[in-house]
Amino acid sequence: MIQPWTERLRALWAGSKGGAENVPVRDWVSVSAGQPTKLSGFDSTLVWVVLALMGLGLVMVYSASIAMPDNPRFAKYLPTHFLTRHIVAISFGLVAALITVQVPVSTWERYAPWMFVLALVLLVAVLIPGVGKVVYGARRWIPLGVMNFQPSELAKMAIAMYAASYMMRKMDVKENFFQAVWPMAVSLAIVGVLLLAEPDMGAFMVIAAIAMGILFLGGVNGRMFFLIVAVLVGAFVLMITFSEFRRERIFAYLNPWDEKYAQGKAYQLTHSLIALGRGEWLGQGLGSSVEKLHYLPEAHTDFLLAVIGEELGFVGVALVIIAFFWLSRRLFHIGRQAIALDRVFAGLYAQGIGIWVGGQAFINMGVNLGALPTKGLTLPLMSFGGSAILMNCVALAIVLRIDIENRQLMRGGRA
Repeated sequence: MIQPWTERLRALWAGSKGGAENVPVRDWVSVSAGQPTKLSGFDSTLVWVVLALMGLGLVMVYSASIAMPDNPRFAKYLPTHFLTRHIVAISFGLVAALITVQVPVSTWERYAPWMFVLALVLLVAVLIPGVGKVVYGARRWIPLGVMNFQPSELAKMAIAMYAASYMMRKMDVKENFFQAVWPMAVSLAIVGVLLLAEPDMGAFMVIAAIAMGILFLGGVNGRMFFLIVAVLVGAFVLMITFSEFRRERIFAYLNPWDEKYAQGKAYQLTHSLIALGRGEWLGQGLGSSVEKLHYLPEAHTDFLLAVIGEELGFVGVALVIIAFFWLSRRLFHIGRQAIALDRVFAGLYAQGIGIWVGGQAFINMGVNLGALPTKGLTLPLMSFGGSAILMNCVALAIVLRIDIENRQLMRGGRA
């Protein structure tokens, strides 16, 4: 008697992995009335969660920026200026994502080192006078006409690709610390020097977290990994200790209501906390924020969550937190599926993007809620910022492609 093909598939997994119960791969085949159902081609829930976050971000960016033309600095802008630019950024991002999802993961794997080189070249270029654009004393953007491109956003995706490719190539020496880690450490140090020259310590923290997370997930010796973490933490402590500006930020975070800081370094933090306090459980209502009326600087970028809290209340903030938690968890799950299918690069890259999205969202939310010192990081997929939205869409489209190829392999096809 011929076994149903679903049973043969399960038996094949059990034989190849030493027991199906140990394989962290979701069984996408379900049986109804004795017949297998039609398999979905992609993770539609992932797509809808991403679109929902972007849609809510679009509404809140408009709400947070609609009164900005009342400020003399933005007097020449229309009330819809930031809304229009955000729509353009989202459109570019979605088009780029549709193109990216057509590209096989093997192509990204092959060109991962060159993506990292491109990111380094742009990080150098942005520091050149006349090429990089200076905003609030920081040289982080390259003007491209329709938008200002921020090379650090490309560097986040590039480091995830490079670290995943690097760990796959170094699998045979991953227990030897110096052979496995020192080239990656040098690469990370170069990126750090370039980012701190802008300066953009927040982006460096995210990039360091992505690289270190992939090294850990890739199987680098545990004791050596924690040694690297200790070195990085020590480096950050030294940077803060020898930088008066950063020291003042830490002191302002520890005591934001002190008169010395409330109108200075802690100004954004105190008004963010006021906004969240005004929101209470259900918020003041969409468009009813008072803090966005020139009290809370950069409300449409770094402090968008504070406006969400004031207008939509605890419920709105909680839904955003749950959505990012689900998204990060799903990206890690796709990565585990890929690794279980012996696709190491794809798996580590997907988990690296999970660290990026989840880690940056965590930092941004922590800053808005007063749990972390103020740091110039946007809320992924939601805050105003063209290059951030673009690179978020491209990075997630590659993860979606990884999931599609995982499903094809589990159906017995080829990626």
